[in-house]
Parts: sequence; structure tokens; C-alpha cells
Amino acid sequence: MLEKTLSMIKPDCVSTHVIGKVLNMIETKGFEILGMKQISLSRKDARRFYKVHQDKPFFSDLIEFMISGPVIVIALQRDNAIEEYRKLIGATNPDVAVEGTVRKLFGHDTQKNCVHGSDSVENGEREVYFFFSERELDLP
Repeated sequence: MLEKTLSMIKPDCVSTHVIGKVLNMIETKGFEILGMKQISLSRKDARRFYKVHQDKPFFSDLIEFMISGPVIVIALQRDNAIEEYRKLIGATNPDVAVEGTVRKLFGHDTQKNCVHGSDSVENGEREVYFFFSERELDLP
């Protein structure tokens, strides 16, 4: 089933210049890039985007990290996109991520783990449309 998912290359991977390597991994796995842009998250948008984590102890640190530099947001599409993208990026903790995954290769810890990926079909749709309008995605 064709699904959408959001990829966000986080400030740690933007600053270490591995954007091209991550994009290559995404394209090699058969994802279609529907839209892509570099942005700087405002504190308000970062808080809205990560609202699901607002009651967790790491929330403030997460927000500070996500506004610390630019991010690349990417709307992706393919069959079974959520599951396939999560396999590609690996576990949240790079220390336990499978060899060859994005987080194993480029992540540093559970926060500075290079990329964000949607965790469900519903969140994939919501997250894509948080950053992109239908006009921007130029969908049929």
C-alpha cells in the first residue's frame, strides 16, 4: 500500500555534512521524494511538532536541540513507507541500531541520532502536512 512518511534530517547531521549520504540511502531504498526543504524550526513549531513528548523529561532538551540549527524536512512516498523507512533509519539509540542503518552510521546518541521518522501511517500523513501543503507536493 502506498504510504507517505516524513523524514527530517536533524541539526547534528546537517552540521556534519552528511545530507547527501542520507538522501542517497533513502533513494536507494526506493522512496520517492515528494518534497524537500531546509528550514529552521521556531520554538513554537518545534513544540507543536513534538507535542506528543511534552510530558517527558527530555522534552525541553529535545526542543533546544531541534532549534539549534537548520533541518531538512522530506516528504517521502512508497509502498509500506512507514515500516521500510523505520528499517532504514534503525533504532532510536545508535548504539543498538543495526549495522548499515542511518542512525548506526551517523547518529551520536538517542537525541542526536541524525533523523526523525514517522511512527505510524496516521502520523506520517500528519507530519508531512505539518511541513508541506498539497500544492508543494504537487500530487496528482
